[in-house]
Amino acid sequence: MLLVVAAFIVAFVLLLYMISPLISPKPLKLNGAHVVVTGGSSGIGKSIAVECYKQGAFITLVARDEAKLLQAKKEVEKFAINDKQVVLCISVDVSSDYSQVESVIKQAQEKLGPVDMLVNCAGLAISGKFEDVEVDRFKKLMEVNYLGSVYPTRAVITTMKERRMGRIMFVSSQAGQIGLFGYTAYSPSKFALRGLAESLQMEIKPYNIYVTVAYPPDTETPGLAEENKTKPLETKLISETSGVCQPDQVAKIIVRDAIVTMGLFRTIALFYLGSFDSIVRRCMIQREQSKAADKRE
Repeated sequence: MLLVVAAFIVAFVLLLYMISPLISPKPLKLNGAHVVVTGGSSGIGKSIAVECYKQGAFITLVARDEAKLLQAKKEVEKFAINDKQVVLCISVDVSSDYSQVESVIKQAQEKLGPVDMLVNCAGLAISGKFEDVEVDRFKKLMEVNYLGSVYPTRAVITTMKERRMGRIMFVSSQAGQIGLFGYTAYSPSKFALRGLAESLQMEIKPYNIYVTVAYPPDTETPGLAEENKTKPLETKLISETSGVCQPDQVAKIIVRDAIVTMGLFRTIALFYLGSFDSIVRRCMIQREQSKAADKRE
């Protein structure tokens, strides 16, 4: 009996995987698209910008350090595939003031057109035992890792809904899937991104906007080098079990997932959330019909 049940479950999962191309959105074409990458001056963010630029995208790099941004701009521009492509640099702290973030995103859209894909890659990692981490560090990590993704997303969402298209990527971490020793401040700030992404996806899916969350392992970046200076021994040993990835390798996977937005586990999740999505869609249609009726009156 157990074998029959197991076989049924496997068959069901395979069926979902097979039909996923029929229910997944059309892949986003990056050639000519406007891609905004926060945390784009180094590490995974810069590599994502390069990967998108290789496919013909127009890039807006957002980060705090203007000197690093200009250097990153030069590096990205080397991978142009046509002479029309542009790399725009904007220096701003995406976690401190929403009005500033909204203003710079508006400037970017005025120069390069509406944002087709937003990659929220700005982040900060701090490790240490719970009682050893300064209290203000908990607040700082939530500001950078969570609000630093909320603010840019809020700044692009209205235009995306008006155009009924768009992609939003949140770059979390493996520590955003499972809590680990030494990450009592860091892990919650990355876990929060999943809750935001799943809730937001339910709201904006009817507008043909799709959200993806990436959970990269330790990646060889300046941020990791800085984090390793104070990482507890236990955390180091745990991290070593998964090895260290290269940012270019991670970026390829993130960009692929962002423009396709459909894999096996997402297919299963969509099945379970299907009834909720239909409720949201019905409410949206009723609201639009009501607005149209009010205008006729």
